[in-house]
Amino acid sequence: MQNSKLGLDFKRVEYARSLARNIADDVQNFVENYTTVAVERTLCRLLGIDGIDDNAVPLPNIVVDSLKDKGVLGQGVIFYIGNAIIETGLTPQQIAEQVNEGKLDLTTLKINPKDKIDNALEPIITETLNRIKKRKARREHYLETIGEGARPYLYVIVATGNIYEDVVQAQAAARQGADIIAVIRTTGQSLLDYVPYGATTEGFGGTYATQENFRIMRKALDEVGEEVSRYIRLCNYCSGLCMPEIAAMGALEGLDVMLNDALYGILFRDINMQRTLVDQYFSRIINGYAGVIINTGEDNYLTTADAYDEAHTVLASDLINEQLALAAALPEEQMGLGHAFEMDPKLTNGFLYELAQAQMTREIFPKAPLKYMPPTKFMTGNIFLGHVQNALFNQISIWTGQGIQLLGMLTEAVHTPFMSDRYLAIENAKYIFNNMKDLGSEVEFKEGGIIRNRAKEVLENAIKLLEVLETEGLFNALEQGKFGAVKRPRTGGKGLDGVVERGANYSNPFIELMKNRK
Repeated sequence: MQNSKLGLDFKRVEYARSLARNIADDVQNFVENYTTVAVERTLCRLLGIDGIDDNAVPLPNIVVDSLKDKGVLGQGVIFYIGNAIIETGLTPQQIAEQVNEGKLDLTTLKINPKDKIDNALEPIITETLNRIKKRKARREHYLETIGEGARPYLYVIVATGNIYEDVVQAQAAARQGADIIAVIRTTGQSLLDYVPYGATTEGFGGTYATQENFRIMRKALDEVGEEVSRYIRLCNYCSGLCMPEIAAMGALEGLDVMLNDALYGILFRDINMQRTLVDQYFSRIINGYAGVIINTGEDNYLTTADAYDEAHTVLASDLINEQLALAAALPEEQMGLGHAFEMDPKLTNGFLYELAQAQMTREIFPKAPLKYMPPTKFMTGNIFLGHVQNALFNQISIWTGQGIQLLGMLTEAVHTPFMSDRYLAIENAKYIFNNMKDLGSEVEFKEGGIIRNRAKEVLENAIKLLEVLETEGLFNALEQGKFGAVKRPRTGGKGLDGVVERGANYSNPFIELMKNRK
């Protein structure tokens, strides 16, 4: 039996997990009967299709749209590309180029037996898997030779809009002590149903997530990592309408961390729940295979709902996200489940409640590199108070053994942080982490006290919510606004027209190969 400083009843925790498992299983039964345009574009990319046409439309989009327009996408691009390889002798890239030029119609070719199609694709699939495995091995080599920073990892954001300026800022942050560099995406990219191509310099509020930008930043962080003798992890965002595509590009280019959460996209970007839950499954399979840590977005619930009253929704969502990740064979050690320090600072004993919830999350998910988010909702522009709020947040993180610490900035509510602001945030965290390093092992919590009682209260409220969700299903819960006080219709939102039922010939060999770590 696991010991708890909070006196948690782990039989109740396991009961909560069983409820979450049933909820996730219901979702999975739906997911496995459908594919999407994003999943099929991802398969194109994994088969080696890349590039754009004269109008900057990605070739994976052109191939997939050609099948969708003919009403046969449910059979899958694997079926049609594999068959075309046999009939034409061309590579997937050449096939895509001919489709783009109007020289080839994939639906008019003679259909070959499935085993012959599988054999034609096997060497291409094997080459892609080996490429991803080599990227993963490169990360592991760095970790074995130069090492990395201690947990909690210091996570900072770079977001200039220009990938080359991002490199300058990212390398500066690494020299200042950052362990994870997150290149936040440009405003609205999650709503694009395609992935831009090449290096970009004109993002707004962030930088476009493209494969070339991934390559540029990965190279830059490897260079500075060798300089400071510490591996620097790279984070980006595979949420939104291109979730699995960006996961694939990240796997191919050696990213380490990805924001990867369908619920975040549903609630805060109004992406259709059917579309993004199907996309999420394949994206998590890819991330699991590539050794990428996923970040989930539960922290966002507390920006739209009261952080004290709705804390149980964060725990319930974490438990559901855990089960959905396990269904995709993503190990616990790669689940950066989200929570946040977001209570109103005027709340009496708020620090104790935040401490209770952080310790509770740590105990319920002992193997997960938990992602702990800083105070943002009540940042006012008072940089002195903000710095103190961030210091309290940092104290709880080291006290409770969080995994990933997204650092708060003293100018959070004023402007995009300067490099000097980032330095002060890192300095604040390093000072506290060093001076309070072993506090967690030294302090116990009073039986019947505020902290223990709060943790038990949140757990029991999460169980009550999960019991409702088990009966009603996740789709109905999202329609009713059970998370973040945001309601989304099952047939509304963006991207529903990109969901298609799998047909008789449908195949995605990457799913089983990646889940079985082939």
